[in-house]
Amino acid sequence: MKYETLWRRLASIYDTDEAKAIVRWMLDVRFGLSLTDIVCGKTDELNEEECAELEGMMQRLEKGEPVQYVMGVAEFCGRRFHVEPGVLIPRPETGELCEMILEVRGKRREVRDYQILDIGTGSGCIAITLALEMPQANVTAWDISEKALRIAKKNADTLAADMTFEQHDILEFESHLEAQNISLTSHLSPLTSKSFDLIVSNPPYICNREKATMERHVLEHEPHLALFVPNDVPLLFYRAITHFAKEALKPNGLLYFELNPLYACETEAMVRELGFSETEIKLDMFGKQRFLKAKKI
Repeated sequence: MKYETLWRRLASIYDTDEAKAIVRWMLDVRFGLSLTDIVCGKTDELNEEECAELEGMMQRLEKGEPVQYVMGVAEFCGRRFHVEPGVLIPRPETGELCEMILEVRGKRREVRDYQILDIGTGSGCIAITLALEMPQANVTAWDISEKALRIAKKNADTLAADMTFEQHDILEFESHLEAQNISLTSHLSPLTSKSFDLIVSNPPYICNREKATMERHVLEHEPHLALFVPNDVPLLFYRAITHFAKEALKPNGLLYFELNPLYACETEAMVRELGFSETEIKLDMFGKQRFLKAKKI
């Protein structure tokens, strides 16, 4: 199979540069072929079994399935994470969120008993990265999905990250409070028996109305549970997490969000309204308002 033939098969889905990059990455990760090997035509030297496997991968790609699902791996912050349908594919922007946290908390990396919580962990990419880069911290990761937790635990084991995983639905906390009119602190105990120094989340934040502008391979293959919120409540998860963080964070504890740029200012206003200070919105690599940092008063 010639390299040019392979990438041209994807030209109707991706632009030329992206199609070439996808094929090169697939040939490298799965078949160990470097760019030099590809240029020298070593794709023609794949054996019958390898050609059959490559053809199966190409057919999945031609149907619009993301290459990360086809390969079963995604690159994130210099590490390779297992992914499959059911968890969101880690994005470079989310890697920037981790870098932002590590930059601010760098001086605390060796402090023992620093408590971190990642809400909606998915593949575990945020929580595992923080656990590995801050080995003295105690990192806990939550998700509503059993499948996501299974995948995240697998990644933690593979990457030797020492951390805790728990199944929780952050929305249940808020709905229960509204129905019972009881204090958040008493309801969450023993979940918050040890308060957190830092809470981070990349929650679902895309409104259903935005689907029309989304790429096919995202819309048709990535988990809607991890992507979408109703049009009339775009801050659904941000508000629930902020309510939780108000009680669960220690004094001067930090809250970090990955944002929907369309609602960045609204999210910041809500966080300040609920009692957080020193809020700061930061831009991602594409110049979009993507991250929010806030401190508990």
